[in-house]
Amino acid sequence: MTMTRGQSVLLATVIPLATVALVAAPQSDSRGRLADLVSQLTRESKWTLTVKVPVGFPTFHPQGMVRIGETFFVSSVEVKQATRRFPAPIDGYDRDPGAGAGHLFKFDASGKLLADLILGEGTIYHPGGIDYDGTDIWVPVAEYRPNSKSIVYRVDPQSMKATEVFRWADHIGGVVHDTEDQALHGVSWGSRRFYRWKLAANRRPANVVERGKPQPTMNRSHYVDYQDCKYAGQRRMLCTGVAELRTSPGGVPFRLGGLDLIDLRDGRPLHQVPVLLWTESGLDMTHNPTWFEAVSGGLRAYFMPEDNTSTVYVYEVVR
Repeated sequence: MTMTRGQSVLLATVIPLATVALVAAPQSDSRGRLADLVSQLTRESKWTLTVKVPVGFPTFHPQGMVRIGETFFVSSVEVKQATRRFPAPIDGYDRDPGAGAGHLFKFDASGKLLADLILGEGTIYHPGGIDYDGTDIWVPVAEYRPNSKSIVYRVDPQSMKATEVFRWADHIGGVVHDTEDQALHGVSWGSRRFYRWKLAANRRPANVVERGKPQPTMNRSHYVDYQDCKYAGQRRMLCTGVAELRTSPGGVPFRLGGLDLIDLRDGRPLHQVPVLLWTESGLDMTHNPTWFEAVSGGLRAYFMPEDNTSTVYVYEVVR
């Protein structure tokens, strides 16, 4: 793909992530500054590619990412039998559930696999975007079709032990933990609906009573469909995703990546900006998992856009 104005894609040397020049702040400090740094991004922001790390194992279809120290955790769906669309909806579904397996991979800064946790059950095998609250990684796993059902887990990143937290009668495609409000927030298939569950002291939702009758808030933004979301401090959520644009029906899509900073109190978008970065093959950087953090010199972003044979691309925006 020809690089457009506003892109700054430099050829980076494949080196360990630990050698990146800017030093990451502690997580609490990073989240405290993250939303403010994201709010300063524009189309003209200069993204500099500093590191490319090949991931050393098959990644299937990655979904969400968190980084804890020098260790990465990535959720992914392994499709064993693709879903098939029905000629007309059956029982409210537009397709069958297909078959597959949900994974939470743990790998180090060199791309070496450390652990592979299988999540889900039966037709519930599609993990979504994930979040880390300083204690647990929160992972939703759903059927691979809209308007379906999900299981939400919390995972201990050290032991890689998963605890089922609750089940929900919709496809939950991503979750974040608002640690200031002690609430869990979720997004539906295509991020069209927002959910909020107040957490009790035992880290289970205190207000899940009628699981079959969810009452969502509609997403006011139609800029991109969210692929991965993170809590960004001060009751805000940072989501990244992609919009597929076609100039004609059935034409080759142009994929535009972007990010939304969202007020979790009312679902209102606070700041929206395209991310004008693509791989050499033309895949948008926000196509799959992302992780953002505040660092000493500005903002750092980790992207993992490719399926199966993946690379972690590390970019920085210096203030």
